[in-house]
Amino acid sequence: MKDFTNTPRLGIIILVPALLLVGFIAGKKIGEINPQAIEGAESLIGISFSPAEKDSMVGNLVNYRNGYENMRKTKIENSVSPSLPFNPLPHGFFPNQNQEENNWGLPSNVTLPENDHDIAFLSVAELSTLIKTQKISSERLTRIYLNRIKTFGDTLQSVITVLETEALAQAKAMDAEIKAGKYRGPLHGIPYGIKDLFAVKGTKTTWGAMPYKDQVIDETATVVHKLNDAGGVLLAKFTLGALAMGDVWYGGVTKNPWNLNQGASGSSAGSASSVSAGLVPYALGTETLGSIVSPSTRNGVTGLRPTYGRVSKHGAMALSWSMDKIGPISRSALDNGIILSILNGVDKLDKSTIPAALNYNATKSVKDLKIGYFEDFFEGTRPTNEIDRRVLEDLREMGLTLYPVKLETSVDVSSMLIMLYAEGAAAFDDMTRLGQDDLLVGQRRNAWPNLFRSARFIPAVEYIQASRLRSILIEEMHALFQEYDVIVTPSYGGSQLQITNLTGHPALCMPNGFLQNGSPVSITFLANLFDEEKLIMLGRAYQEITDWQKKRPPLFNQ
Repeated sequence: MKDFTNTPRLGIIILVPALLLVGFIAGKKIGEINPQAIEGAESLIGISFSPAEKDSMVGNLVNYRNGYENMRKTKIENSVSPSLPFNPLPHGFFPNQNQEENNWGLPSNVTLPENDHDIAFLSVAELSTLIKTQKISSERLTRIYLNRIKTFGDTLQSVITVLETEALAQAKAMDAEIKAGKYRGPLHGIPYGIKDLFAVKGTKTTWGAMPYKDQVIDETATVVHKLNDAGGVLLAKFTLGALAMGDVWYGGVTKNPWNLNQGASGSSAGSASSVSAGLVPYALGTETLGSIVSPSTRNGVTGLRPTYGRVSKHGAMALSWSMDKIGPISRSALDNGIILSILNGVDKLDKSTIPAALNYNATKSVKDLKIGYFEDFFEGTRPTNEIDRRVLEDLREMGLTLYPVKLETSVDVSSMLIMLYAEGAAAFDDMTRLGQDDLLVGQRRNAWPNLFRSARFIPAVEYIQASRLRSILIEEMHALFQEYDVIVTPSYGGSQLQITNLTGHPALCMPNGFLQNGSPVSITFLANLFDEEKLIMLGRAYQEITDWQKKRPPLFNQ
C-alpha cells in the first residue's frame, strides 16, 4: 500500500461567532440565559415574544442547555444515524421486489487493443468480455491501471492511497478462479477505485479533510464488500473535496484532465477525474446535492445517482443522513447499470435501505418508453442550451416521441436545504465545538466551517417544518413521474437538481458535447424512484448513436 498524499497547504481563518443559546465554544461556557439573551435571538428565528413570555421561557431554555451539555458528554461517531431514517416513498408506492436475471446484452467478442492506453479506455462491458474470454488477465489489466495511477495521479492530484499489494493479490486470485472455471459475473477481475470517504479496513480514510487525514476506521464499507465479492479489484482511494464539498482537499486541488488549469469539480472529484483520464474504468462517488452530477459533467464521464435507499451507506462518511446517495461513475450508462446491480440491495447495517429489484433486459425497446423533457430549461441563451437542444433532436431521430413538461412545485425548495446544513452540523458537531473546523483549507463564507457554525441557529421546529414540506414535494414529484418513464433535462436546469436530491429520485448524467473552450458538458435523464433500468435503457441507446462518452482527454491519451 502506497501513500500518495501531497504536502498539505493550510489557510486558517479563525471565525468565532457568538453562539447564543448553544452554550459552548470549543468547550467553554458563554453567556447567561435571560430575557435579554432571548431578545437577541428573536431576530435569528423571525419571531418575537412579549416580555412576560420571554421571562417564562428562561427556565425551559436553561434546562434545554443543560441537556445539550449532557448529550455532549457522549461521543457520537459519524456512522451513527438518527433514529428516524428518511423515507422517500410516496403514499401507496412500493418498488418492485421481484428480481429477475439481468440481460445486459454484453458484446460476445471484443478485440484486444495492441496499446495499453487503448485498453485502459475500454468500457467495463468490453473489459468484461475480454476477461471472460481470457484474452487479457486481471493481473495484466491491474498493472496497466496501476502504472497509469503512478504516472498521472500526482498531475491530477486525484489519488490519496494506492492499494497495489492488495490489488495484485486479488487480481491473481480472480485469474486463478477463471482458469478453474469459476466466473463471478461481469465485474470479475475488473479494477476500480473509490472516493476516500469509504472505509476500508487497514487503510486510512481521510474524508479529504485535514482533521481526519490520518484517520483509520476499523471496518470496510458494504459497497466495497459487494464489489470485491463480485470479483472487483480495488486499486485506489481517490480525493474528494474536504467533507464532500468541491474539489479542494487538504493536499491541493484535484484537476480536470481536459484542462489542468481547472479544478475537477466535486465532491467526487478524484473519482470522476481518474475515470476520465483512464486511471480506472470506474469508481464510486457520492451525491448529496450534486456531487456525482457536477464532477461527471466537468470531467466528461457518465455518472449515475441511484434512488435514495437503493444502495447501502454503511461504512461511508455521513454528511446528510437523509440526502446522501452512493453511485458509480464510469464510461457509459451500461457500465453504470452493471455496477449498480451489484451495489443494489437491503443492508441490515443501514436501516435506510429499501428492498427493490433492478431488472434490465437488453431486448426491450426504448420506443416503449414515454419520454418527457423540461421544456422551459431548454430555452434561452445559456452556453449549453444549443448543445442540450441537439440531444432532443438526436432522440427524435431515434424515432422517439418527446412530450414537453413543466416542473412546478407548491413549496419553496431552497428553504428545505436547512435540513442538509443541520444534519451536516450534527455529523461534525465535535469538529465545530472543539475548534477543529479551523484546520479545513476552505474557510470562505459558503464553505462547511461557516455553514456548520451557522446551522447551530436553525431551530428544530423549522427543521421539522422543512421535512414536512419535503413530504409535499415528494408527492408532487411522484405524480409527475407517474406520467413519464424518463424526463430529459439540462443538468443544471432550473431547480431540478435540488428537487430530485431532496426527493431521492435517480439521475443519469452523460457527456453530450463540448463548449468552445474545450470543456465537456452534460445532459441528465431522470426517472421515477427505483426505475434506474429505464435510465440505463435510454442512456445506452443515446450513447450508441453518439460518441461523446468515448472522447479522451488529449494529455492522457498515451
